Amino acid sequence: MFANQIKAGILGATGYAGAELTRILLGHSKIQTLFLSSVSFQGQTMEAVYPSMLNCGSPKSPIFGTPMVLETAESVIEKSDVIFSCLPHGHAEKAGEVCINQGKLFIDISADFRFQDDEKTFSKWYGKPYANKELHAMAVYGLPEMNREAIKKARLIANPGCYPTSAELGLMPALWHKIADTSSIIIDSASGVTGAGREPNQSTHFPEANDAISPYKIGAHRHQPEIDRYVSIMAGTPVETIFTPHLAPMNRGIVSTMYFKLSAPLSIDELHEIYASFYKDEPFIRILPAGGFASNRTVKYSNFCDISVHLASNKKTAIIVSAIDNMVKGAAGQAIQNMNIALSFDETEGLLTVPPAF
Repeated sequence: MFANQIKAGILGATGYAGAELTRILLGHSKIQTLFLSSVSFQGQTMEAVYPSMLNCGSPKSPIFGTPMVLETAESVIEKSDVIFSCLPHGHAEKAGEVCINQGKLFIDISADFRFQDDEKTFSKWYGKPYANKELHAMAVYGLPEMNREAIKKARLIANPGCYPTSAELGLMPALWHKIADTSSIIIDSASGVTGAGREPNQSTHFPEANDAISPYKIGAHRHQPEIDRYVSIMAGTPVETIFTPHLAPMNRGIVSTMYFKLSAPLSIDELHEIYASFYKDEPFIRILPAGGFASNRTVKYSNFCDISVHLASNKKTAIIVSAIDNMVKGAAGQAIQNMNIALSFDETEGLLTVPPAF
């Protein structure tokens, strides 16, 4: 459907997810031209908003050295083959409909399409009914390790949330192999401040967020129903987890620690082998050697998900730690991974950034 070189557009390019998409796509060999939109900064250049992007990108790319002027969403959609939407929750549906009607690939980073035909759950947690139910029904949940074959055929991809990505990848092998007591799953997650978006508020104000780790929205976080929806699909049975998010004093990253009782006795070596075998062909999942501990520090700026596998001292409870960069594997990087799959590019194209050593 698409040529070897494509034109990509980003709606809401000046938010954190949009800026990460821009940063990564500037180094993507298949991107011929990049079009960006922003309501807040329309008419300005991306370099004026993010000075780090001045003269960036691959020197072999026609984008290199060209000021990227922020346009209207309508203009970006018209010019692009692939559109990434980084619009706030509740605003992607209209853009998605326009893109699908024009035969373009649409990848949404908000929650708008993650619940497919389950309008009731989406409306409960996001406060907005569907305007086009058929559009939602055609959406494919963009967790490549779970839905790769469906993503290959998709025209509308719902990028997973950042917390759900870390939790679902950490739980999937155990659920697939039915070694977890699904009535006992507890998820504790800590996220960097960028997870709250670029718009400041009191909780993300430096004096409030620095030098503290704070749980928030306990028992009432919007990512809870998304996690439960997809771990239930993985398990083949309804699952209700207990999920508690925490705001951590760091810019980026998510570390999720998951606890569940084993449905049958397993040694640590057996548990580790289940995870290592399950993910052995996945380019962005790294199962750490026995004794290792997954950390956000070792996945920064990358599309990797690091997972470490542990047993509690009672030998009856598994402890799984999953670490991602919330802005990359938890948002922009995963969206590009989905684009690569949908357009039959090398899945790792543009995403092989090595995390910094320190």
